[in-house]
Amino acid sequence: MQFGIFSVGDVTPDPTTGTTVSEHERIEAMTAIALKAEEVGLDVFATGEHHNPPFVPSSPTTLLGWIAAKTQHLILSTATTLITTNDPVKIAEDYAMLQHLSGGRVDLTLGRGNTGPVYPWFGKDIRQGIPLAIENYHLLRRLWREPVVDWEGEFRTPLQSYTSTPAPLDGTPPFVWHGSIRSPEIAEQAAFYGDGFFHNNIFWNKEHTEQMVRLYRQRFEHYGHGSADQAIVGLGGQVFMAETEAEAKRRFRPYFDEAPVYGHGPSLEDFEQMTPLTVGTPEQVIEKTLGFADYAGDYQRQLFLLDHAGLPLDQVLEQVEILGTQVVPVLRKEFELRRPAHVPSDPPTHASLVAAGPDSPHTLVLPARNLTAAQEA
Repeated sequence: MQFGIFSVGDVTPDPTTGTTVSEHERIEAMTAIALKAEEVGLDVFATGEHHNPPFVPSSPTTLLGWIAAKTQHLILSTATTLITTNDPVKIAEDYAMLQHLSGGRVDLTLGRGNTGPVYPWFGKDIRQGIPLAIENYHLLRRLWREPVVDWEGEFRTPLQSYTSTPAPLDGTPPFVWHGSIRSPEIAEQAAFYGDGFFHNNIFWNKEHTEQMVRLYRQRFEHYGHGSADQAIVGLGGQVFMAETEAEAKRRFRPYFDEAPVYGHGPSLEDFEQMTPLTVGTPEQVIEKTLGFADYAGDYQRQLFLLDHAGLPLDQVLEQVEILGTQVVPVLRKEFELRRPAHVPSDPPTHASLVAAGPDSPHTLVLPARNLTAAQEA
């Protein structure tokens, strides 16, 4: 099972000091966090993609390319690659290039984005978010799998005898996750292609998460990719740890209370009850995280948010250290003890996809019209 961290790259004032780091300092902090993740044995670092303040990661492949040069083992991923407002031609080029530079240590999570003003900035209409996601991904798949592409769709100019360069490393495209917290159409899309489904459930109750993951699993089996429990699932989480629960809550509460998304809302204790957030000891984090599989099934990737809401870098690095040395080794062992033998332990990697060869479902092109028809049925 893969464990890692993701960052949304927010630039948020530290409520305990009133200071705000610069964009440059925040970018440097994200790279430091990624390097720490490799140092302590985590598997994945993922960055968000945002094009509006107060966020800084507007160019994920630039950030991940720098991290690739400084690491050897870390899988480089995205918490969101905007499949709706980015041109799939550019996504195909950028992530294939990153594949080559990193030796294949790349996958990506596609998402629609939920910031309305961003769509018109890139000439798109948020009301077309789902159709954009379907059409753009179908084109992206073809660009990565066919040497010459002729294309005509609804949302971009046609392509005639187009070749995307560079081609994916070893002729094998990066593994793709489809990220969604509330859109069943995206769970359907992930299942249709046999791709991964990442449910970043940090703001949602377990009943909602269970419903979305169950839908994906059922449709994964329906499309013939394997049994429902073999579907490739990733989940989010958020933690803050200390030696005692009281100490963890004392230190984290000011950041929680002023957080841009959930600040001034439910209490920290209520939010812990409703969502995967755990503020306490490493043992409490282990116990709660193991419980995710009770309602989501045996899954393959767990990513934690650690650097949100203005937490200073030294505290974030402390959290990464605790996660990698005290929490993840136990989680690895316990999750694998409960996992049935026929259920994959890890998501596909570059090495496993190359070994699977051209008959892998991740190398076949399926017609977008079939997906659209399935969703309309």
